[in-house]
Amino acid sequence: MIQVLIEIPGLNSIKEKRRIIKSLKDRLIQKYKISVAEVDRHDSLKFIHIGAALVSNSKVFGESVLQKAFHFIEDNVHGRILDSSILTEKY
Repeated sequence: MIQVLIEIPGLNSIKEKRRIIKSLKDRLIQKYKISVAEVDRHDSLKFIHIGAALVSNSKVFGESVLQKAFHFIEDNVHGRILDSSILTEKY
């Protein structure tokens, strides 16, 4: 699982924020086949907090995909990443 908190300056409406989130979610899902959702700060005009998850039988593969997804977010979101975390669990 990955969580990323992004500060986006200059947003004028929640509608504009939703457009950015939808575009990012759609590209992450298509490119990395992961589940993505806005997990917090739904009504904030300044912050986007998204989470993504992947189920795999290989910890190395799962962490690799999540790292690539994080780098994709870094490269494609015009904002500042304030916090991020990647968590893996084995059952």
